[in-house]
Amino acid sequence: MSSEAHTDHAEEERVHFQNVISTFNSYTQYTLAANNRRRRDIYSVPLEDQALLDALGYKKKLDDADEAILVNGDFLSQIVSQPDLFGNDNEDEEEDDTTLSEDNPANHPSHGEPSHSHRLAHAHEHAHSHGSHSHAAPGRKRKFRPTDFDMDKLRSTLKQFVRDWSEEGLSEREHCYKPMTDALVEYFSHAQMPDDRSKLRVLVPGAGLGRLAWDVANLGFSCQGNEFSHCMLLSSFFILNRTDQIGQHTLYPYVHSFSNAPNRNSILKKVYIPDVRPSDLPPTSNFSLVAGDFEEIYGTKSDPDEPQSGQWNAILTCFFLDTAKNIVNYLRIIHKILAPGGVWINLGPLLWHFENNNTNDPSIELDLEEVKMLAEQIGFDLSNTRTIDTTYTNNADSMLGYVYHAAFWTATKKG
Repeated sequence: MSSEAHTDHAEEERVHFQNVISTFNSYTQYTLAANNRRRRDIYSVPLEDQALLDALGYKKKLDDADEAILVNGDFLSQIVSQPDLFGNDNEDEEEDDTTLSEDNPANHPSHGEPSHSHRLAHAHEHAHSHGSHSHAAPGRKRKFRPTDFDMDKLRSTLKQFVRDWSEEGLSEREHCYKPMTDALVEYFSHAQMPDDRSKLRVLVPGAGLGRLAWDVANLGFSCQGNEFSHCMLLSSFFILNRTDQIGQHTLYPYVHSFSNAPNRNSILKKVYIPDVRPSDLPPTSNFSLVAGDFEEIYGTKSDPDEPQSGQWNAILTCFFLDTAKNIVNYLRIIHKILAPGGVWINLGPLLWHFENNNTNDPSIELDLEEVKMLAEQIGFDLSNTRTIDTTYTNNADSMLGYVYHAAFWTATKKG
């Protein structure tokens, strides 16, 4: 990359990061305005109907929702109060000169140095957004205004906190994470002592808010998570490095939608995070989170400080394979960086994130049987294949829920 291109790339990265911070800081005003729309709509119906709604306590519910939104906004503001994750300063929002938004719309819903090395390495990070530059007059900067999609990503992040770091998320973690960690422990059953497990390197790409990677490190393995989303990285950095008490933070993750609610408690449900102290890891564990694109970091040969080929004893992909633009390259990289005698453990659906994208990104969309056949052709032996039914950031109290019939397997290199 030329120095000029590198400079442009760095500037785009800086602007994108500032826009993500701006989205966090805009949450309260944006969400209160959305709730206030409900108030305005009350006065659009006949007086008789307004009286009936008032008798139901509907206005009181809206007031309670405002209070919950303020609590959420305070929490999100804490996350970006010291946005030094990538060496950026939190500049005034008026300085932002683009309208880049967080991550590709085709995407889902993914540390410092405390006592157990929860470090974050900034490697090959780049924006995955495809916004357009503003056309302000020379010398003038246009204020960044988060889009509905930006805010949807932030709302999804609040639900991700529930999935990864609350007692309410335990059921999902038992269905998703525990089968993977159980398979990991079983595969390395010979490694029972802490010193033995600490020598085994485990990679968790698409780590999100980091709980699966933390669980692996908590078992004594040397674990590295990988995540590209600035929204997820800011949030995971905060929970892992600036949270030191169980139940330290309060969230209202379901206040944003009144649909499919059996009662007001399901909307105004209070959730406390975390359910564990993130610093409570075994003294022999080594836990890190690397920011950046999976293919760029682990598919490159250019980093002499972190050679990847054959260096990982285990790779755990949870709800990750369908983030690929080219699944062939994903599997090729996994095979390449897995150590001889290592194991690849997978669980997830195939909700291809770039299907029907409007950004001209390629998207190879295989069915499950094709993915399995491709894995065999790449050089894997698949075993222990089964289907695990699970939800993803589900509100257990809602009248609506989606269940994934997720594919699970363990795999080793042939030969």
